[in-house]
Amino acid sequence: MTDTDKGAYLKVRNVLKKFGEFTALHDISLDVAEGEFVCFLGPSGCGKTTLLRAIAGLDIQTAGTVEQAGRDISALPPNERDFGIVFQSYALFPNLTVKKNIAYGLENRKMARAAIDTRVFELLDLVGLKDHANKYPAQLSGGQQQRVALARALATSPGLLLLDEPLSALDAKVRIHLRHEIKELQEKIGITTIMVTHDQEEALAMADRIVVMNHGVIEQVGTPEEIYAEPASPFVADFIGTTNFIDGEVQAGGTVKAAGMVVECASALDGMAPGEKVTVCIRPEDVKITEGSDGDAGVAVEITDIEFLGSFQRCHVKPRNAGGKAFLIDLSASRARALAIKEGVTVQAALPPEFVRIYRPAAGA
Repeated sequence: MTDTDKGAYLKVRNVLKKFGEFTALHDISLDVAEGEFVCFLGPSGCGKTTLLRAIAGLDIQTAGTVEQAGRDISALPPNERDFGIVFQSYALFPNLTVKKNIAYGLENRKMARAAIDTRVFELLDLVGLKDHANKYPAQLSGGQQQRVALARALATSPGLLLLDEPLSALDAKVRIHLRHEIKELQEKIGITTIMVTHDQEEALAMADRIVVMNHGVIEQVGTPEEIYAEPASPFVADFIGTTNFIDGEVQAGGTVKAAGMVVECASALDGMAPGEKVTVCIRPEDVKITEGSDGDAGVAVEITDIEFLGSFQRCHVKPRNAGGKAFLIDLSASRARALAIKEGVTVQAALPPEFVRIYRPAAGA
């Protein structure tokens, strides 16, 4: 979906947010489709939570517009917008039972008691907490509290669900389990969802599309596969996953020389001229490696260090040619065994053109 798609459920246009002299959001425009799960991803201070709060009306933007389901909500207070929200701290009422926490928004709307009870038990069943209805938040685990907060956000059947780092307070194993549950639940009820996270793995696993942000601007919007395989900038390549950044120089004939290797990559050069200095990016798992130091392609590298990471091994290698800088190669455990990988071994490494990205160095770099 593009930012000009008129069928978008949520439209953010030219949003600027300033706090005094500090500009937190610079001219942000974004479309979110109905039923889509979108993650705002980026480092601390990049503007992702500020953008979420602008959409919710918790921090009204300085300029720009927000439209939901064809309705301009740019200046509306939160209670006049159609969303449910789950905060990082869950913000449950400690003096209310699970059932009462979930019913809170419905009671404020003066719904009939029978209708409230029906809806609450529907949601308790949905989030797997039927047996905990009369417990208080302090009697629940972190994961259970998170489910209560999610059920409370969904109670009024909002058109938009906003999640502000809802899993960050949980331990790793619970987080992995719950991210699957949340995604499954979102798909089941079909609610348009925006989640803020700084966890790249979380975004890759859950999102239909990821919005990568940095310094108050959007660096790239795309599917997890697009963001990972085709990063639009060195920042995205570096922030999402692990990437080798290798100094290179454009050669005649559509090639780039980097780490002693010549890479055929004319389609990636985008008008770059011979002699121009560039940065060559490639994921460690995409570097091609074979035994020995002979061969036409690539360059001989020595394995200087190995990190054992369970299902794969991360090899730190240094080209044997003078001046070559170290880079990383990831090998599956079975591949590493087959090649008898160990420190001090020399192997042949090559950069397959289809996995290489070429960038001009950033201004001032």
